[in-house]
Amino acid sequence: MTQSPHLATPSGKPRARALSIPFDGDPGTWNAITDVPGVEVGYRTLIEGSDVRTGVTAIHPRGRTNPGDPCTAGWYSLNGNGEMTGTTWIEESGTLSLPVTITNTHAVGIAQEATVRWVADTDPRLAELWLLPVAAETWDGILNDINGGHVTREVATDAITAARSGPIEEGSVGGGTGMNCYGFKGGVGTASRLVRHGAETYTVGALLQCNFGSREELAIAGTPLGSALADDNPLATYPARPGSGSVIAVIATDAPLLPGQCKALARRVPLGLARTGTAGSHFSGDIFLAFSTANAGAFGVGFPTDADAEAGTLEHVSFVPWRSIDPLYTAVVQCVEEAVVNALVANETMVGRDGWRSPGLPRDRVEALIRTAARR
Repeated sequence: MTQSPHLATPSGKPRARALSIPFDGDPGTWNAITDVPGVEVGYRTLIEGSDVRTGVTAIHPRGRTNPGDPCTAGWYSLNGNGEMTGTTWIEESGTLSLPVTITNTHAVGIAQEATVRWVADTDPRLAELWLLPVAAETWDGILNDINGGHVTREVATDAITAARSGPIEEGSVGGGTGMNCYGFKGGVGTASRLVRHGAETYTVGALLQCNFGSREELAIAGTPLGSALADDNPLATYPARPGSGSVIAVIATDAPLLPGQCKALARRVPLGLARTGTAGSHFSGDIFLAFSTANAGAFGVGFPTDADAEAGTLEHVSFVPWRSIDPLYTAVVQCVEEAVVNALVANETMVGRDGWRSPGLPRDRVEALIRTAARR
């Protein structure tokens, strides 16, 4: 019998709701960023030998067959000890196009190059224009040989071409393969929420690459768990400050939004992260991107033509009024919180470079602690 995608990933790994963890809000069909129509996600995961634990995640805002139609977009950095390329153009134009890639810190350039080459191969006319793709990172140097050059252009291209809609894997996959979160094995997590606006129902989805937080900070469903789960914390002895790492969040919605509204959604990501306990480390790069897939075709591509100028061409967009945007903010916070917990729950212990071990979240203990807290 096939499990509900709310309870398990396609490969059968448990998700947070399988532990009866309560979350607010109404999730979409797959409780994933791919619930937003058109959004596709692909992975290439590298687990080789004793010291290769890395990969690439790719997100297509409008699907693989439509990379050049810009979406309104905005971004926000809670802490800048990290990298997300392409953000100056997002700030300037208020738009995003091309697939978004997420990988490890030292492979950002490769991922960005792979995106350019993929566009050149699949859509040469689009590649004749400037291409400023988004590539983001978190640091996997505890478990992974990060300087080994294992993420190649081919690896990144595989993730871009593998992208699909539907339920997606979580945990140690793609760019999240070698990541740690709250002293446990971390990685990729996703979630979605449905938002009503008049007669319309919109979807907000989040995908996070989680590599942040120290064990003592961890909280799930409002229950502080750091002290109760303080044992078996080998990463606390690693010669780097606990809590260092990074988190990348990508927020997608089909609600029609202005660029400034997308930026406002990105600014709400830290509120969801805070629900899981983090205060935001100085040594963590916490960078967030939000985009809207509405208003397809409104922003065009290419240089202006004489005909445009002569005709006085205008474009038109619709958007949710600012006075009605609060439910979308709430959805972002809820998605981000659940995505972090999904990244933790859909994981097992991993041993990597130099024998460093990242323990999997003890799911039975977490479920028991949350049930006990709920009875108080």
